[in-house]
Amino acid sequence: MTLSLRNILSRLGVGVALLSSSGSCFANFDITIHGSNTLGAKLIPECAKGFLENKGVNNPRLTITAENEFLIQGSDPFPRIAIAAHGSSTGFRSLNSGSADIGMSSRPIKQKEVDQLSFLGHMTNRASEHPVALDGLAILVHQSNAIDALNTDQIAQIFSGQINNWKMLGGPDQAINLHARDNNSGTWDTFKNLVLRKVYTLDARAKRYESNDDLSDAVAADPAAIGFSGLASVRNSKALLVSYADTQPVAAGRLSVATEDYPLTRRLFLYTPEKAPVITREFIEFCQSQQGQDIVKDVGYISQNIIAVAHNIDRSAPADYQAIASQGQRLSVNFRFNHNSAKLDNKAFWDVGRLKSFMALPQNRGKQLVLVGFNDRATTDDRSKILSKLRATAVRSALFRNDIAVSKTLGLGDYMPVASSGTSSAAAKNGRVEVWLVN
Repeated sequence: MTLSLRNILSRLGVGVALLSSSGSCFANFDITIHGSNTLGAKLIPECAKGFLENKGVNNPRLTITAENEFLIQGSDPFPRIAIAAHGSSTGFRSLNSGSADIGMSSRPIKQKEVDQLSFLGHMTNRASEHPVALDGLAILVHQSNAIDALNTDQIAQIFSGQINNWKMLGGPDQAINLHARDNNSGTWDTFKNLVLRKVYTLDARAKRYESNDDLSDAVAADPAAIGFSGLASVRNSKALLVSYADTQPVAAGRLSVATEDYPLTRRLFLYTPEKAPVITREFIEFCQSQQGQDIVKDVGYISQNIIAVAHNIDRSAPADYQAIASQGQRLSVNFRFNHNSAKLDNKAFWDVGRLKSFMALPQNRGKQLVLVGFNDRATTDDRSKILSKLRATAVRSALFRNDIAVSKTLGLGDYMPVASSGTSSAAAKNGRVEVWLVN
């Protein structure tokens, strides 16, 4: 591979002048960010403004330079942040060409992109992959639609055209109009992977959109419509409860998305070279900070800042689990692991720090943490319980290394799955550790 000057300097951690998003001229932006419209339409521009304010820039302003493209700067020429939000795949292409410092993606990086960007380091390592927000993929219908919940199989059959009239779902005799994101979109990739999987194909009659907001507005204006968007773009549409075929319907809410228990939860990512320039790393750290995560909340996505929530559990739950719930609150974080590994994933690194800050709050002093591990279905119930307890123990060890005490660990095996068993993605979702705060 022939490397450009920008590629070479990126590997050395040196910032240089960047091409504009159109490639027509040079501009001395301190940070250039390309990729996901879900992230780039509002969240990352707002984070950029907050970051510049933290750097001492007075009244940073946002200028729209082209459709879905922004420039954020103060009264002085520098620092400046340029953002182009044309879809997740464009972010990885821009990292590859050297025309961006940061790639925005509303889906995990694909293996072929990892391979293409290997000259920048391993893009799934903690130094490169940064989960900056959580989002629920909302299934949208018109406010007048009487249907309140669908499972993922039904949604797939609708978008593939196998279910093409609302009367097939108990609604009126009315043809279903489909609205979907475009092929560059990480939202589309997420929908394809979580809903269509490799079983269904999107009906060719679906109308496609570059913008979540535009799609949602079209659904809100059409009583026969169904579509999907990020949570921040529900707007005037109605969001349905969602389940797997063998799980209970779940609303996309603060707790269910923060813990990733909602079936169509997704992580929103920023990707950087492993040896990124200092200002790029500082921007990532700002986005991950409490202030940055407050911006995530204000924009309409799900913040990773931890909160405690009173949480009722089913009376059929094991007695020791009921006892924990009766005397405590569930925290809005689940710890998860790398695929087929006992190693905590990249999000967990930041969550450990957030949990340490949360426990240092005056109102939490003297309270204790309880960890409850779960596992995907194993060959036997005993093995599943052993593996779930090992997960809780692994989290306890990570917390101990960061001076966070845990009073109790519990392993509940494959009780209360949040995804249908049988796939690697289901195993990743079901293999989790809940965190409870007790007096």
